[in-house]
Amino acid sequence: MHWQAVSTERFRLAEGPFWDGATQALYWVDIAARLACRLAQGRYRYWHLPEAVSAFIPCERGDALVTLPSGVYRLDLDSPARQPALSLFCVADRVGGNRPNEARCDARGRLWLGSMQNNLDEQGGDLPLTRRSGGLFRVDADARVTPLLEGLGIVNTLLWNASGDELYCADSLDGQLYAYAVAPDGCLGPRRTWAQPSVRGVPDGSAMDSQGYVWNARWEGHCLIRYAPDGRLDRVIELPVRYPTSCVFGGPDLRTLYVTSARSAQGGAALDGALLMARVETAGLPCQRFAG
Repeated sequence: MHWQAVSTERFRLAEGPFWDGATQALYWVDIAARLACRLAQGRYRYWHLPEAVSAFIPCERGDALVTLPSGVYRLDLDSPARQPALSLFCVADRVGGNRPNEARCDARGRLWLGSMQNNLDEQGGDLPLTRRSGGLFRVDADARVTPLLEGLGIVNTLLWNASGDELYCADSLDGQLYAYAVAPDGCLGPRRTWAQPSVRGVPDGSAMDSQGYVWNARWEGHCLIRYAPDGRLDRVIELPVRYPTSCVFGGPDLRTLYVTSARSAQGGAALDGALLMARVETAGLPCQRFAG
């Protein structure tokens, strides 16, 4: 597989890639640098936000959601980079000292948001994790928030099987990918360990392909791991970066795989912090916009 950097930019903590099929645009964030980024028709844009931002997801009505420690906000995409127009949509996690991490929309366009203890200082540097205070929340188009789980470490990976009755979710603090049954009323059943363990890094964000296989970025593992629908380790895809954070399928045929990555303050490989891309044989599943 031939990996190349999409651009010359190198990000501190790039995360949460989202491919918007309607506009053929790629959205992602740099959590530590407080940037919401978009690449559309070869044009790179960013919005500098007042807090760390963990997700940037377009909405059906034409704006986008950004997830900040103080809440979930709507971002006017016509606003300038240094003066982004934000309006508070809801507050999902009200635990003091927490911040959002992973966020994805299900097939109905509802936002699922995972949180964690804040681990970033005002300059975007690392803070120690001392508690498991994270949660999982569902946000409907009318801004109604439903708490689903609590006592989590670092929520990563939010994906659903084809029928929507099983959720795949990682807790990076545990180093595990779990599965939860999703009841008709939206409640979650008991968790079970889903993925075959690996010594290659820690599970971070993921994408699902059209065959139901999960491509999981492995923090500090220099790779993606492709898991079969039953959680069996299918193959390891080597990467030219030490800290891959997440991935998404994009392009007109959903056969371009984009991978976000982070870089260490102490330096590292030339491509650390790059947004990577490569062509793959199996198409991915499309991302879902927020319904509101």
